[in-house]
Amino acid sequence: MKVHVSSYGCSASQASAEIMKASIRDQGHDLVPEKDAEVLVINTCTVKYTTEQKILHKIAAAGDAGNEVIVSGCMPEVQLEDILNQNPQAHILGINSVSKIADVIGSLGSGKGRMQVFMDEPEGFQNVPRVRYNPNIHICQLSQGCDFSCSYCIVSIARGKLRSFEPEDIVADIKAAVSDGCREVWLTSQDNGQYGNDGKVFLPELLKMICDIPGNFKIRVGMINPFSVVPILDDLLDAFDNEKIYKLLHLPIQSASDDVLKKMNRYHGISEANNVIDRFRERFTDLTLFTDIIVGFSGESNEDFKKTLEWVKRFRPDKVNISRYTPRPHTKAWVYRKIDSRIIVQRSNELHILCEGIKLEVKNTMIGWEGDVFISKEAKTKGMMARTDSYNPVVIPECNIPPGVTCRVRIYDATAGYFFAEVID
Repeated sequence: MKVHVSSYGCSASQASAEIMKASIRDQGHDLVPEKDAEVLVINTCTVKYTTEQKILHKIAAAGDAGNEVIVSGCMPEVQLEDILNQNPQAHILGINSVSKIADVIGSLGSGKGRMQVFMDEPEGFQNVPRVRYNPNIHICQLSQGCDFSCSYCIVSIARGKLRSFEPEDIVADIKAAVSDGCREVWLTSQDNGQYGNDGKVFLPELLKMICDIPGNFKIRVGMINPFSVVPILDDLLDAFDNEKIYKLLHLPIQSASDDVLKKMNRYHGISEANNVIDRFRERFTDLTLFTDIIVGFSGESNEDFKKTLEWVKRFRPDKVNISRYTPRPHTKAWVYRKIDSRIIVQRSNELHILCEGIKLEVKNTMIGWEGDVFISKEAKTKGMMARTDSYNPVVIPECNIPPGVTCRVRIYDATAGYFFAEVID
């Protein structure tokens, strides 16, 4: 059969799509562009209302066009009724059931009718074939689920309680990927900082095990929440000292107001998040800081929002993922009183302008910088994309050095998104 897989959301969702693509291919089906497909696999995300609506429209349109539709990812776990309202014939794969994609496709046309597969425990996330979006990058999911319950978060409901994957399986998975030629490893989960809270090996020890894998590769540690970092902070700093780990800290604060954080049920105050950042910056002077901020959460006052603006001016993050708050079903905040959407848009625009200005100012200070970069992959237009030790993206237009090689460059220009450089050695 001719199958197209489209995927939305986080890098964990992307990894699931890579696994499903390989399973589909290995069963003898053809992976094709969407316009040529008989079967559409729609791997969903439900973090944002706008994404949810786009996906629901796609599910309905694909059914109306006569395609077989398989819906996977987070939405089936929490919005099954919405999916089936749009397409009563849609086949369903739960969040833990990516390994069953070939079974569902194999049943099509057999007269079995609509299939629906939900599994209590995750299966088939490690040491399985992949069709990678980028052959140089391996996305390794460390765990499924979350043991906390932020009042706005539907993902923790969709993915369930924390289940950390076995460290030996993770190491074997990454070792195989490096042998396959991958030169970047992305560690992902709902919150990497929670890894091992249900076992014996915590994130810092796991990082050391991964760094001991032979080969020339770099590790990007994905998002970690402030409240999950605090108990492991000293050990995590030591683990980050390894040269294989990018000096990148993705620490979502969501708000700089303690009142808002309390209503969000975030399990940390802003001072704890600030301490984590200060400790990382003391240890790694070239640290890159990513954060996430929700604008317009229920009850956020002008004063609360000003605290967030002042926080951004003080800490000058390199990247801010800004989300305009929209209530999600099944969450504690679903029933909270909402802020006027016009205020949310105004605050979002103000924060965006501030963040973009800071980002460009910071990047302009790097013009003239000389140092070593790690060649990561081909650039989108010309040359190669490289990363500094702190994960700053550097495009080298006149370059044919293969991924996995370190070279010395001089940065000569900057955009809001990346640098331009030339090889000098």
